[in-house]
Amino acid sequence: MTGKTAIGEFTAVELLELYRQRQLSPVEVIDDVLARIDRHNPAVNAYCHVDGEGARAAARASEQRWQHGQPCGRLDGVPASIKDLTLTRGMPTRKGSLTTSAAGPWDVDAPFSGFMREAGAVLVGKTTTPEFGWKGVTDNPLYGITRNPWDTRLTAGGSSGGAAAAAALNLGVLHQGSDAGGSIRIPCAFTGTFGIKPTFGHVPQWPASAMTLLSHLGPMTRTVDDAVLMLDCVARPDPRDGLAGAPRQRPWLPAEQDLSGLRIAYSADFGYVQVDPQIQALTAQAVQRLARLGAQVEEVDPGFADPLETFNTLWFAGAARLAGQLSDAQRELLDPGLRWIAEQGADISLSRYTEALEARAELVARMNAFHQRYDVLVSPMMPIAAFAAGHNVPPGSGMAQWMEWTPFSYPFNLTQQPAASVPCGFTREGLPVGLQVVAGRFADEQVLRVCKVYEQHYPSRHLQAPNVA
Repeated sequence: MTGKTAIGEFTAVELLELYRQRQLSPVEVIDDVLARIDRHNPAVNAYCHVDGEGARAAARASEQRWQHGQPCGRLDGVPASIKDLTLTRGMPTRKGSLTTSAAGPWDVDAPFSGFMREAGAVLVGKTTTPEFGWKGVTDNPLYGITRNPWDTRLTAGGSSGGAAAAAALNLGVLHQGSDAGGSIRIPCAFTGTFGIKPTFGHVPQWPASAMTLLSHLGPMTRTVDDAVLMLDCVARPDPRDGLAGAPRQRPWLPAEQDLSGLRIAYSADFGYVQVDPQIQALTAQAVQRLARLGAQVEEVDPGFADPLETFNTLWFAGAARLAGQLSDAQRELLDPGLRWIAEQGADISLSRYTEALEARAELVARMNAFHQRYDVLVSPMMPIAAFAAGHNVPPGSGMAQWMEWTPFSYPFNLTQQPAASVPCGFTREGLPVGLQVVAGRFADEQVLRVCKVYEQHYPSRHLQAPNVA
């Protein structure tokens, strides 16, 4: 069924078929994954916790089920990871913070972890995040810096940088990310992987994020099909999440296998973003390809001004809420950048916060109207390629905050729309570039349709080992 020979090259869909055919065992796969984590994780710091004993026990149980032809769910025996912000039974959830304790008890699964376990996934470990997921790069006071597998001198992005690095190296094939300002899409663009932030509420969250209405959970994988497989298992209600929506009725991937008749709006810069010329050229090339695949493409900006102030008001207020639950001594242990935005958030008045909610509602209405004319909006995912690790902003850029270098991502957390990053090429330096695909709320299938068709015709290349500089 495939010309691939190494276990580390297979997707989840391929592994499941090999299990069915008795050509490969979950035990063999997990042994291979754990061996590659031992070999490659020191260079990238994708995992902050690996549960080798638990993963091997789960793989042995899965192997027995497959031998009897009775898999327990759609992901039985597939290696997966959970971000270190998400509660996972039997594994510490430290959130990258010195303010947390290793003592636990770690005896509860969040909905995402529980749904993955119920579907039979083998949970290998926890992936690294910045402290409480607060920024667009991944480093934290507890576990250190996560690096980009394409060039370990560079950042993998964030806040789901550990998941992205793991996906790029196939250290496990299914990875959970979270995205309150771009935290799935930023690292996917920087690492050449696929990730989607589904419509808000499709995937339940509990405990609730401090960023409430901005925060989404979603899959990070090498392929669209693997992401859809994950969504089929985790996008369903959980009674603990009071903000989750109704069960989705439509399939994640529509029947159409081409882009004929699809109305695509292409914006190179949203009318206000300065984009690196290489990225602009690669994005324009990807859009030309979409047109050749049958889409009706029109170059048009979405028509809103930069909503950074609105985003920052809500984001900073969320950080203040988070920090407000800590003691004075704990706050002193926080990443200085997180402590600073929490202090700014503590000064936000109720009137200013309400104004931000009203501005968010206006942006939602504007994008709802926009998607009456266009099925999807495509743009660069990032205006820049990955930069030096260990910095919150590109060195020498003059920027102060991470939000300044990711202007394409956070608008769609405000609007709660589905948005994905799909690989669309490499810079001359060999660094991945992502294309952002956005659809109207609840039209996730249109995002996945575009990404799937593009991926089929223009597959990306992947790493088997990190490029250690």
